[in-house]
Amino acid sequence: MKIVFAGTPEFAAQAMRAIDDAGHEIVLALTQPDRRAGRGMHLQASPVKEFALEKNIPVLQPETLKRNSADLAKQAQAQEAYQHLSKIDFDAMVVVAYGLILPQEVLDISQQPGRHGSFNIHASLLPRWRGAAPIQRAIEAGDLKTGICIMQMDAGLDTGDTVLISELEITPEETSDTLHNRLATLGAQSIVSVLNHLQAGKDLIRTSQEAKGITYAEKILKNEAEIDWGLSAPEIDRRIRAFNPFPGATSNAQEQTMKFWSSRIPNAGTCSKTGIPGELLGFSEDGAYIQCGNGVIEVLEMQKPGGKKMSASLCLQSLGSDKQALRFHAKE
Repeated sequence: MKIVFAGTPEFAAQAMRAIDDAGHEIVLALTQPDRRAGRGMHLQASPVKEFALEKNIPVLQPETLKRNSADLAKQAQAQEAYQHLSKIDFDAMVVVAYGLILPQEVLDISQQPGRHGSFNIHASLLPRWRGAAPIQRAIEAGDLKTGICIMQMDAGLDTGDTVLISELEITPEETSDTLHNRLATLGAQSIVSVLNHLQAGKDLIRTSQEAKGITYAEKILKNEAEIDWGLSAPEIDRRIRAFNPFPGATSNAQEQTMKFWSSRIPNAGTCSKTGIPGELLGFSEDGAYIQCGNGVIEVLEMQKPGGKKMSASLCLQSLGSDKQALRFHAKE
């Protein structure tokens, strides 16, 4: 099948590679413009663009697909993309973490006679966690399972019919980083399954999303990073794991902003001490016990400013002060 692919990050690139490996032809890649990143703030291509260039796939990088943009330069980019899509021959469009809204007129091109429409790989069990950050919000909320939905796109925000659902358990020590990787693999497998199904001439079973159980995964903001030690241990544990790798949970100690990368809830009786919220209670083999508003959390991996990630026990013992009096707190 001939595919138009729209996506930007590594999550999307993994699906793109799988589609190519399965023998489908990607005739056009849409991805966001190059962004400045790294210490040198050099322009960097997205993972989707890098793969497209490697495979000699044409690439378009409009800042918007809305032809009615008030910005004339953006309007011209959108017009170019629309004209290109209108002229090329393709069978279906696959959209994965693209980052731009597809207007109805673009969806209409993919739904012309003889075409199968546009399909989106969404990393949640819709209608739960529609929106920008389904992986992080699922961990933060304490969900026990998540998965991949292949959705037939419409003009709404993740409101289209699902054509394939694959479930995945969320482990007790799951971070957004590890869950992202597992879901990326599952998403790549799932979209290839759908495309192979269409290529074989089989009809897809479309299922409307339920009207109940709708939740929205709001974009993760940097100001969510600071830990509120007045929360319960399970709440703090979930937030630390949900915010790995971005934005990284933080808290202050000895006038340093420390980052917290992984944690867990210790077994009952493991730490017999109690204290005030944010207080360091002691050390485990690799971690550190910290008092929460209700219960104790075992932090496993931390990072000092300018340092590398390391076990929480080594990180805190390297501070070189009275560890027993150490307490984490919010920025003043």
